[in-house]
Amino acid sequence: MATSAAPDDSTVRETKAEEVLPPTLGSGSQPPNLFDGTTRLYISYICPYVQRVWIARNFKGLQDKIQLVAIDLQDKPAWFLEKVYPPGKVPVLEHNGNIIAESLDLLSYLDANFEGPKLFPRDQDPAKQAFADELIASSDSVIIALFRAGRAQAQGQGDDDISELLAPALDKVDMVYAPFVERFKDFFAAVKHYDMTQARPKLKEWIEELNKIDAYAATWGDRRLQLAALMNKFGIQSPVA
Repeated sequence: MATSAAPDDSTVRETKAEEVLPPTLGSGSQPPNLFDGTTRLYISYICPYVQRVWIARNFKGLQDKIQLVAIDLQDKPAWFLEKVYPPGKVPVLEHNGNIIAESLDLLSYLDANFEGPKLFPRDQDPAKQAFADELIASSDSVIIALFRAGRAQAQGQGDDDISELLAPALDKVDMVYAPFVERFKDFFAAVKHYDMTQARPKLKEWIEELNKIDAYAATWGDRRLQLAALMNKFGIQSPVA
């Protein structure tokens, strides 16, 4: 069964946007020059919460201003736990001598503290901002619905049961949901030959349009690793060794 480890330390990959991604740092790694004024986003290549913030970084054009540091969540470096973020979770941002955590909070932080296109229409359109707030407030319920459907699949429930569980997650879509929706789309296609976009043409079009955006597509890497991690979470044998 595959582990959910990030890409091998010896591997350096390029995204579609031509950004060279750093190797994954495990327990034997040396730390970067912490708190030296460099802004760093600590990530995992398989974490959907990370992907939310990574997408925002790319969308705002901050690739040259926010350095990525990839952490192996299965073999965390001691320096990360001791000096960066003792809870050991990602994403976290190192900025101006401070550490900021939690993916949704980081979206607001990036928008407020860095240049680039705005993620939220706060000052331009109160009605749109209210709708954005509603979508973000619904994110936990969307994620819970997706994971319930995943557990139902692991327990052998039928398509109708899974479709009913998925409905609350798929009635609304937003960029903050995208890493989760796409992972579960691949998951159900692989383990059940179930198409989440069936009878949902707008959802299918939304996913297709998202993948045309470099800021989004560049954060995916090897989707087989994302699928293997999710299958592993539900105790399902993965085809990726």
